[in-house]
Formats: sequence, C-alpha cells, structure tokens
Amino acid sequence: MNPIEELTPQGVWRNFYALTQIPRPSGHTERVAQFLIDFAKQHGAEAYLDEAGNVIMKKGATPGYENRETTVLQAHMDMVPQKTKDSTHNFETDPLDVYIDGEWVRARNTTLGSDDGMGVAAAMAIIEDKNVEHGPIEVLITRDEETGMNGAFGLKADELTGKYLLNLDSETEGEITIGCAGGVDIICQMEYQEINVNPDNMLCYDIVIKGLQGGHSGIEIGKGCANANKLMARLLFATVNTQTAWLVNWHGGNMRNAIPRECEAKVLVPKAQESDFLALVEKCHKTFSIEYKDIEANPIQLTATQAESMPMKAVPEDVQENLINAIMAAHDGVLRYTPSLPELVETSCNLSIINIADGKAEIITMARSSQDSMKQYLCNQYIACFSMAGMKVKAEGGYSGWQPNPSSPLVEMMDSIYERMYGQHPCIAACHAGLECGIIGVNYPDMDMASYGPTLVSPHTPSEACYIPSVEKFYNFTLEILKNIPQKQ
Repeated sequence: MNPIEELTPQGVWRNFYALTQIPRPSGHTERVAQFLIDFAKQHGAEAYLDEAGNVIMKKGATPGYENRETTVLQAHMDMVPQKTKDSTHNFETDPLDVYIDGEWVRARNTTLGSDDGMGVAAAMAIIEDKNVEHGPIEVLITRDEETGMNGAFGLKADELTGKYLLNLDSETEGEITIGCAGGVDIICQMEYQEINVNPDNMLCYDIVIKGLQGGHSGIEIGKGCANANKLMARLLFATVNTQTAWLVNWHGGNMRNAIPRECEAKVLVPKAQESDFLALVEKCHKTFSIEYKDIEANPIQLTATQAESMPMKAVPEDVQENLINAIMAAHDGVLRYTPSLPELVETSCNLSIINIADGKAEIITMARSSQDSMKQYLCNQYIACFSMAGMKVKAEGGYSGWQPNPSSPLVEMMDSIYERMYGQHPCIAACHAGLECGIIGVNYPDMDMASYGPTLVSPHTPSEACYIPSVEKFYNFTLEILKNIPQKQ
C-alpha cells in the first residue's frame, strides 16, 4: 500500500491515489471515465456515460433519508498536464509519481491533479461508503473542464434531478464560493511564406526562458507572476526589432488556463552583432530578475546558447516585426479589479500559448471577467491588435460568469454547519476562476449551488500540492452537509 492511501480519511486518499495512477490529461479521459463507471457499479451505484462524455452516478438514499431532496456532487475528471523542462513524463501513458512532503502531497516534476482529483475522490468515497447518511445522490463528473468545459456545455437539461449542487472544485478550505468569472478563448492565426536563410556570416542561437512559477490563470493572475511569453516578447523586441537578431521560431506555453512558465525561441544573429545581441540578452535577464525578485519564488533563468545546426528558413522581416509588436502591445494580466470588492480581480487576460514556426503562427489567450461587457472589450482589444498584424482572430468557448445568490438557502445552511463544526464562519465570496456552475445553471436555473474544496496551492503547475489536514475537514464538512439536506416540500 502506498503511504498516501493510509492518510485520513482513507476512503478519499485511497481513491485519489488510484486516480493518480490513471493518465487523465484533458482530451484523454476515456480510460478514467471507464474506471469511474466500473468503480460505481462495483459498489452498487447506477453509472453511465452521457452523450457529452460525462460520468453520471446515482446512489439511493440511506434508510430514513428517502424523503430528502436530491443532491448533486460535481467535479471534473481531467487534469492539467504541466511538467518541468527536464521531466520525461508522458501524461497520456504514465502514472503520476506522488509522494508525501511533510503536511503536503505533491507529484515529482508534474502537476498533481488534485484539481480536481480531490473532488472526484471525495465523491467516490461517498459512493462506496455504506455508513454515510444522505438522501438521494447524483454524481456528475465532467470531462475536459480544463480545456473549455466541454462536458458542462454538453450536459442535457433532463440529465439531473437534484435540487442542490455541491461543486467540489475550489482550492481553499474554509471558503465557500458562490460566483465566478466568465471566460473566452481568443485564437489568432495566420500563415506566412518563410524566407530562405543565407548562413554566411550568421550564427544561430536558442533562447530559453524557464524557472517561472506560473500558476492558475484565474486564481493566481492577481499575484503579478511573470509570463514567459511576455518576457520573450520584450527580449525579441529589444533584439529582433533592432536588427541584432532574426526570428526563426517561437514556442511558449501549452495550456490556455495556465500562466506560461517556459518559453523558447530560435534566432539568427549576424556574426558582427553577436556581442551586441548577447549584451541585450544579459540586460534583459538582469531587468527581469530585478522586476520579479519579490514575486517569483526562484531566480528567472534566461539563456542564449549557440545552436548546433543552422536553420534553412526564417520568418519574413515584416511578419516578425508585426507579430512581435502585436504581442508586445497585447494586454496580459489584470485589467481591472471589481469596483465594489477591490481585492477581487474582475477582468484579466492570460497570453497563454504562442507557436510561430514552419510558415504558421498561432497565438491563444484566455480572457476572464465577471462582466460580459468587459470580457467582450478584451476580445475586441485582441481583434484590433492582432488584425493589424495580419492575423485572423476568433473567439471560442465563451461562457458567462456564475452570478452570486447571497440569499441561497444552501449557502446559509453550509455557513451554519461550518460554524458549528469548526467554531468560525467560512469565507463566502466569488472568485475570478471559471467554475462549471454557471454553465450548468443555464439548463438548471432553479438548482441551488455552492463550490468548496480542500486547500491546494499552485494548481496548473508542477509545484501543485494538496494540504493534507484540509482534506479531512473538507470531507467531514461534505458528510455533514449531506446529512442536513432538507426534506422534499
């Protein structure tokens, strides 16, 4: 038995460890979906896959609770696949290497998947435990939440019957979330004709930026962490735009909802300009290190290393200039805080993914806002900015925020239960991250919802960790909520 399976509560940790051994990155959830269906049936629950690829489980009430309202336990099965630069982990085939680090559980060199494996594991523990007191339960485990909330969007209006929904996908124990921001993906694309490279009097350099902490682009965007794509844009603006370098390719970031931690670019450098180029790289490195010394946990790594081979193609001069200028001008980070709640981010943008190579350029960003008008404003900003660079710009997967309901009977009950259990009231607030509640609520407008979870740090990064003591509090709170769900009227 792995030591993680012996942690308390054992049912949650045993199921969580089982999930870490099943590859489940977004877009590759077939195996974990079947595992969940088999698990539910093994423990006497009804289980099936709906048309959208979500797993639905149904468990009858325990004796004496048959007349309670039905409760939906909701989580998502996929995880964000992020790893360190030197990791050889394959998220589509390899189990995670998880371990206990003091009061935390982590994964070596990769994301842990506690977002939202912890929510799934808690639901599994309730399905298998015959001693839990509860009314009728429906479990909704959605697919591909991290890459566009596809499962939630595909959920049909007649799939669920529950009156209350507990979303088990928040990251701070002791907080109850009652609203969230909406989001949209902005995709900018173009094709260009590469130019031939004359290798005479040229050198080729590989520029690498790494060591950034990154983070969840909703939860941690307000920290002001460095974005590797933005740092690279500043470096290339200083070198390519001053004709001390020529762009060959550029790759940065790989998840729309993760702040990019790493970025790399290949450039050509005239031999006569080599010393100027290296001086500019060093200047940028020092500048970035000073700017982010109080924010980034580790020193920023920026290197320029002479490449072993000379490329035969490069980006045309006008294209590289337009792209670099547009990326420099494009907004990244917090745009506005909520006027009535100055500590809460209202509108932000994450310059997520850049791929420029082989005659194609693609730039993907994710805009978030609790105000649809401000979200549209960011979309229009990107349309205006990248259209001038010759790119086609489109918005995909847009969804509105989940509007808070301050008079929610469910939240009022949860607040009372938490205060009774732990001697203090939970923090009740909205968040800037995207949750599936708003999307689900479109088809289930009368469903009363709240989101909460154990304490996680640095989700969407290889530093992701789950705080062990918070899991027991989160799970016991869930059991007490289920025990106190009201009777049907």
